[in-house]
Amino acid sequence: MDLSPLRISRDFRLIFTGATVSGFGSFISFVTIPWQVAQITNDPLLVGLLGLCELVPLIVMSFVGGALADYVDRRKLVLIGEVALSALALLLLANSLRAEAHLWVLFLVAGLTAAFEGIQRPAMEGLIPRVVPLEKIAAATALNSLSAQVRQLAGPGLAGVLIATVDLHWVYAFDLATFVVSLVCLWLVKAVPPPPAADRPSIRSVVDGLRYARSRPELLGTYLVDINAMFFGMPSALYPFIANDLGGPEVLGLLYAAPAIGSMIATLTSAWVGRVHRHGLMVVLAAGGWGLGIIGAGLANSLWLVVACLAFAGAADMISGLFRATIWNQTIPDHLRGRLAGIEMISYSVGPLLGGTRAGLVAKFTGVGGSIVSGGVLCVLGTIALAAALPTFLRYDGRDGLERKRTADEDWAKAAENR
Repeated sequence: MDLSPLRISRDFRLIFTGATVSGFGSFISFVTIPWQVAQITNDPLLVGLLGLCELVPLIVMSFVGGALADYVDRRKLVLIGEVALSALALLLLANSLRAEAHLWVLFLVAGLTAAFEGIQRPAMEGLIPRVVPLEKIAAATALNSLSAQVRQLAGPGLAGVLIATVDLHWVYAFDLATFVVSLVCLWLVKAVPPPPAADRPSIRSVVDGLRYARSRPELLGTYLVDINAMFFGMPSALYPFIANDLGGPEVLGLLYAAPAIGSMIATLTSAWVGRVHRHGLMVVLAAGGWGLGIIGAGLANSLWLVVACLAFAGAADMISGLFRATIWNQTIPDHLRGRLAGIEMISYSVGPLLGGTRAGLVAKFTGVGGSIVSGGVLCVLGTIALAAALPTFLRYDGRDGLERKRTADEDWAKAAENR
């Protein structure tokens, strides 16, 4: 991996450290809240409703967070979001100390967590181009991805150990303690003032962001290709049924971990990404690779072949993610970066959430294997169709986008001086 962003940017080191530590704790609560709902209700439907409880606040507040990230100090906005999330961790701790925990508190915290993440994450995404040289965006993206993968692999495992060995309030206390580290790190980051003559948050400013996204074929390509891949090719809702055929509950965790293993391998070998300039073509090829991996997983009849196919799919998805993030961070003008980050958050969140519903619905008619294979096929066909419909995206060259961003930022600064 290219580790230079950690060497050359003090602020990136602080942001990276804080996000890694607090995200690790957040994954523990991510596992623990559904487990606690199940313990209280013994009702799978109520556990499933947690996701629905999170979806609407996430979508709505992503637009709000994006508009705010273009108007205020992004570091301050991230810090405020982290304080709010810390307060929610404290609420979970207090609820767990009761003789009988309140169910409504768990749903409230789930919804508010999604809302505050919708506000915070666009500002966090917008920080990276301000603390890392534009030429190092791909390397910084890979490092952030590695951090997320480590958290995704280790956080749920530790959550299971803690739930099994200590009282529940200690589990939430661990999450709360991780926020202390992140708050200190973010406090030490230098201020990141908004661009000059920044647009005031309003419905009009949100619409301006949507219009800008619509005007850029390469941005539309990143959104549509990923939504297509995740909607048709996201099989995680069917993992429990695959596990039943391949070894029972003992192998379920391995199925969930397999894509993350592939993602980590792709990330650890990602130095080549910075030398490739046909970013749109790479997103299309990687999305197609995801679909092929899912097809293989649906056709496989042995555990290790399924795991290998899912790992291949995860590696392809990570390559797509690296190039999509590079397009976003190297080409979007700074005065629009927050609003576009909110749109990006919706694009990579909605696909997996709806894809699980699609997979389960189709499985009722075609069986588990049929649902997975048909989804993978549709993913590949949809990717080809989008590539044909968006030739500008397919031909996109990152060097042109990088120069366009520099020009746009300079023009905005000059216009602001003349106002």
